[in-house]
Amino acid sequence: MRARDKGAALTAYCGLYCGDCLRYASNVPDLARDLRAKLAEAKFESYAHVKSTQVRELADYEGFLQVLDAIVKLKCSTPCRSGGDGCSVACDIKGCVQGRGLEGCWECKELANCDKFEHFKPFHGNVPRQNATKIKEYGLDKWATHRGKFYTWL
Repeated sequence: MRARDKGAALTAYCGLYCGDCLRYASNVPDLARDLRAKLAEAKFESYAHVKSTQVRELADYEGFLQVLDAIVKLKCSTPCRSGGDGCSVACDIKGCVQGRGLEGCWECKELANCDKFEHFKPFHGNVPRQNATKIKEYGLDKWATHRGKFYTWL
């Protein structure tokens, strides 16, 4: 892949930049998987059960393992525009864009008033729609340096 194509490949249909996503860019899901394996190898569950009489936090060891499993499942290896699912649930935007034969939301006349962006607000605020506007302005290969912050808490 040429360097100039990387921004385009990592641009989701909605305008988010996958290179900034924890699910895609970080190794946290891999670390959670590895920790889960090491704990099993060490038979830590038995240790936690016995030790929970002294360390009360270990009493919910099973809950901890469930959290690790949930983190492992968050991993995203392939951005949506490269054929992956990108989201942990079916993405209305991906289906809409593909159904209309568009490259992304930035090509849609309904961008400004589309309600499909509402589910992004807790994580991304209005950034996806703002990014889509920047893609219209700068082009798919050059917009990424002008993108908004991926998560609202950063």
